[in-house]
Amino acid sequence: MRSSAPSPLPVLLARLRMPLMWLAMAALLAGYLGLSWWVGGVLLLVALAVHLRLGTPRCAPRVLAPPVRGRWMALTSPVDSVPSQGTHAYGQTYALGLVAEDGTRPDIAWRPLSRPPEDFPAFGARVYAPADGTVVRVHDRQRDHRSRNSWLWLFGTVVENTLREFRGPSGLMGNHVVIDIGGAHVLLGHLRRGSAAVAPGDRVVAGQPIARCGSSGACTEPQVRMQLMDLPHPLFAAGLPVVWGRGWKAGTPDSEGLPETWRPVEVTGPYAVPADQSGSAGD
Repeated sequence: MRSSAPSPLPVLLARLRMPLMWLAMAALLAGYLGLSWWVGGVLLLVALAVHLRLGTPRCAPRVLAPPVRGRWMALTSPVDSVPSQGTHAYGQTYALGLVAEDGTRPDIAWRPLSRPPEDFPAFGARVYAPADGTVVRVHDRQRDHRSRNSWLWLFGTVVENTLREFRGPSGLMGNHVVIDIGGAHVLLGHLRRGSAAVAPGDRVVAGQPIARCGSSGACTEPQVRMQLMDLPHPLFAAGLPVVWGRGWKAGTPDSEGLPETWRPVEVTGPYAVPADQSGSAGD
């Protein structure tokens, strides 16, 4: 069984990812002042490699409860790809992106270009605490935007999300809640504006409703993001692996795991989460 803590090198790279990117950008700008463009180019290549691919934290996954109930589907999942979001930055290595799929969810098409968030079954759905812990961060002011689930909008989201990143992690995560669960921090993102039912310092228990699903931040439609990090702020955090406890999936009461991408499942919530929450899943 793997150790419960990641090795030091991936953690170090997690702390250096954003400073490396800032240094590379500064070196490129300094090219106008006489610094060799080769310096900025090499630094940028190194920064992009660390930002996107290098330094995967590997350790025993924490066993948590799912943050949603009902029929949901993963748009991104570490079951199929790591890093699941295509980048290690902002603690996203093992992030889950979940959308409700009850048969009424609009699919990607050319028209309409966008839809109001109310057209999607996930919008307004309850979001639950995945473990006992203490709330350390609540961001609840961003508006819920229209969908980006038309082909034209999807092409444009690359530029849009780059611009959102200038606002820092909140620009990407949208409204979010971070919970200290002892030794790690779980972030629930893309929440509905004004829906947070908790505040920093509040104690929560697994399964407690804490907010509602929204369409804030860098998301193409209303969804719930869940990611586990070693720090409370994603800017310098390393993403950590997680599984949902036994009983999370209807019809399979004895299995731990996570949903696969593009495969809707009925999420029921686990029968029990280990008291120490240290994880019991194998490699």
